[in-house]
Amino acid sequence: MTVRKLGCTYVRFADGLSENVGRGVSWLTTVLVAVVCYDVFTRYLLKQSYVAVQEMEWHLFALIFLLGAAYTLKHDRHVRVDVFYSRFSPRTKAIVNLAGSILFLVPFCLIGVWGAQTFVKASFTFMETSPDPGGLPFRFLLKAMIPVGFLLVLLQGISLAFTSLATVMGWIDEEGAER
Repeated sequence: MTVRKLGCTYVRFADGLSENVGRGVSWLTTVLVAVVCYDVFTRYLLKQSYVAVQEMEWHLFALIFLLGAAYTLKHDRHVRVDVFYSRFSPRTKAIVNLAGSILFLVPFCLIGVWGAQTFVKASFTFMETSPDPGGLPFRFLLKAMIPVGFLLVLLQGISLAFTSLATVMGWIDEEGAER
């Protein structure tokens, strides 16, 4: 199998995974809005506040952020300074993306996956829960999403590198169609 065919197969896999996870995670934003509305209603109208509800808000936000980052990368929606990049040709953008993926994104994700292991193992060992009375149990499951999120971004970053390489090599055109 050639590098070109292997790259195409991998890109389809990684892009599909990011798309499916991203679409699934997008539903958590609806849940988050409902939880925040409930929290506001109980806090300001009923004059009651629940620690579990407040923790659920940041748990959902963490899941949206961690698991949605690869989807955001796939759709090129990450925040960046585009002073020069926006004026580059598609080929120059591909060179920048390829270099950035190889030099920064992939190593950073590998460090994130590797570095989170001890943190997550400790959380699972103690079956970590909220330290606050009335807080949520199973905090260790939330912490397990840290390396998962980094892994998803790593997979998508490799896909970006393959796509950028294909653009630089002239294997695909500016719209992503194979030549």
